[in-house]
Amino acid sequence: MKRIILTGGGTAGHVTPNIALIPRLLELGYDIQYIGSYNGIEKDLIEPFGIPYHGISSGKLRRYFSVQNFTDPFRVVKGFSEAHKLIKELKPDVIFSKGGFVSVPVVLAGKRCKVPVIIHESDMTPGLANKIAIPSATKVCCNFPETLDALPKGKAVLTGSPIRQELLSGNKIAALDMCGFSADKPVILVIGGSLGSVIVNNAVRQSLPELLKDFQIIHLCGKGKSDDSLKDIKGYCQFEYIKSELRDIFALADIVISRAGANAICELLALRKPNLLIPLSAKASRGDQILNARSFERQGFSMVLEEEDLSEKTLVPAVHSLYKERGTFIDSMRDSGQQDSIDTIISLIEEASEKEPCNKRD
Repeated sequence: MKRIILTGGGTAGHVTPNIALIPRLLELGYDIQYIGSYNGIEKDLIEPFGIPYHGISSGKLRRYFSVQNFTDPFRVVKGFSEAHKLIKELKPDVIFSKGGFVSVPVVLAGKRCKVPVIIHESDMTPGLANKIAIPSATKVCCNFPETLDALPKGKAVLTGSPIRQELLSGNKIAALDMCGFSADKPVILVIGGSLGSVIVNNAVRQSLPELLKDFQIIHLCGKGKSDDSLKDIKGYCQFEYIKSELRDIFALADIVISRAGANAICELLALRKPNLLIPLSAKASRGDQILNARSFERQGFSMVLEEEDLSEKTLVPAVHSLYKERGTFIDSMRDSGQQDSIDTIISLIEEASEKEPCNKRD
């Protein structure tokens, strides 16, 4: 039996592509192990699958000054030691990393153990964690054609992002019942990111009096970000996070308001959901979501509203415009020719796992 270690975490976007690969890997008979941080979101998302989960120390590598910059490097070093020990014990045939800072020690330790490592980079430009990890990778999967030029020749493969297949088989009726909505009024799904965007959450809530005149709203607001004062408002349903019911929620949604994380927008593309993207500001990030959003806007898949311009006065008319033009966006997404990312990535994993495994090189 072949064994694979999956790694990635910090946000749901660094975990859900791994989850999308799990059913196919199990079909192929792989023994799957997961390495993540001790208490990160990845632990909560992976545990329901019954896959052995191994926690390691993790530290963030920042581009800006923080007191934690003095302590986190030691956590990274400790994480490398823990990952190296786990890899020696587990003896995987291949490692697949979705990124996030917890993945860096795993990738580096995998390289040290001479285990083939495949990395997936969702954004148009690699993040800091993947920039550190790429030299240790055998192959680097990417989402956007523009990314190929930023990666070492011979390593980069255009695969797209793996999409959880269960998202394609949602039940509208189940979602209507769960939210207590009526079937005769369109539904907006708001996705503020797995950690919850205060800016997006506030703008949506301030716009409720206007939006609820014409729409019902499902608001995925992020852990600890629900507002109890709004729980009894008719037509508005908020969840901190949704797991198995997400496919039903997607099936019910007519349009979506979302951050512009690469994995999230690729799911919207696969589901052909007209969307308004509010990318994370360049002031609070490296600007990757802005690049993602603009790429989708150019291809006719999305409308974009910059975070700096976000307010009730801009959000409400943008939502109405998106709903009015939703057919045009659906047509563009239907013609996108999105490839089967899971098959492409699995073929790379299969090829890499045929190489001599770590346990035969000790």
